[in-house]
Amino acid sequence: MSNSLAIAAVTATLQSLLHTNIVSDSDLSDTKVTILPLDKARHGINSNQLNIFLYQVVRNAAWTNQDMPRQNKPGERSYPPLPLNLYYLITAFGKDDDTAQPYSHRVLGKAMSLLHDYPVLNPDDIKAATSALMPDADLDKQIERVRLTLHPTPLDELSKLWTGFASQFRLSAAYEVDVMLIESLRSAAAPLPVLTRGAGDSGVTAQPDLTPVVPTLETVTPPDDQPSVRLGEALTLTGYHFDGTNVGVQFSHPLLPTPLEVAPDPGGTDKLLTVTIPNLPAAWPAGFYGVSVLVTRTGEDFRRQTNAMPLTLAPTITVTPHKPAAGSIAFQVNCAPEIWSEQRVMLFLRDAEIAPKPHAAQTALLKFPAVTLVKGDYPARLRVDGVDSLLVKRDVAPPIYDKTQIVKVQ
Repeated sequence: MSNSLAIAAVTATLQSLLHTNIVSDSDLSDTKVTILPLDKARHGINSNQLNIFLYQVVRNAAWTNQDMPRQNKPGERSYPPLPLNLYYLITAFGKDDDTAQPYSHRVLGKAMSLLHDYPVLNPDDIKAATSALMPDADLDKQIERVRLTLHPTPLDELSKLWTGFASQFRLSAAYEVDVMLIESLRSAAAPLPVLTRGAGDSGVTAQPDLTPVVPTLETVTPPDDQPSVRLGEALTLTGYHFDGTNVGVQFSHPLLPTPLEVAPDPGGTDKLLTVTIPNLPAAWPAGFYGVSVLVTRTGEDFRRQTNAMPLTLAPTITVTPHKPAAGSIAFQVNCAPEIWSEQRVMLFLRDAEIAPKPHAAQTALLKFPAVTLVKGDYPARLRVDGVDSLLVKRDVAPPIYDKTQIVKVQ
């Protein structure tokens, strides 16, 4: 995801990267990196200079009408992000117009060498370049990477560009930057979960056992036929060759610097393990995890790791007030696990989407702006990084909505 500051964030990051690396060259330490239009670039500057000019913005065809990754589920209505490609013209000017030596060629060569080594804008570089100037910019959190590519441009097109600014042609190089996914500000609508899908409401995940000695994970099953697990609940893992010593279950999450490891419950076999998710709300963020089994096989002195299987950790929520009077209502949600500042959170009441008030630190309490509701029942779900709290009770037949998760407006 990214907001409307994405274009400015890309420009600021390019300017910061180029300036930091060019001035590190002692012969080019006086270089100024500017972002001016072509007809204004050289005014009042006589030192070495590199100008970065955004001359075109076009829509990315591949991402047109695509949903934002991990933000929407099948069957939900949402507004697609605005996908943009940016085109920059990078122009070098030499000190004293290159009278002593071709400084402009050195500056341009230094810049092109740097951009060749940085084909992808690193999130850390984006954040460093924008944290002071644009603290609300969130391009560094975008799932799709921002890539830079040298854009071959015919000489006649470059000449037309310079002519349009009534400026004399200067040696330049064009670059394409893609893709910026600017998120729509319009609210999405999420229908309630389906209670059953066909006879038995079942599906199969299979992976062939290619060799007889390689530990392999086939399924990761949450309890009670639920799509997700919660803190304190047990998972069932099936596969092959889990027998050995030093057995552990590893959980990886994008927000965790290192994976978490949990010892399996007693009583496991070479084909089946159960593991209980620790009830540690501050340490386990909700969202998508990769799960694998670690085991030291008999006769081996190293630890093998199975393939990873996906798992979603759902939040457990308490919505207050639970039985409010009709009218303008400001809700609060107590949540476990705690919500990290980097996570995207939405509260759904029926199919209405409500964004929480900003919170800077990790918290278990979310506050929401007041909304106007009429009398009725409002099933509540909290979506954290694309994973919903569990609304449907699937341990009964037929499945029903969990009454404790229904807000009753009087």
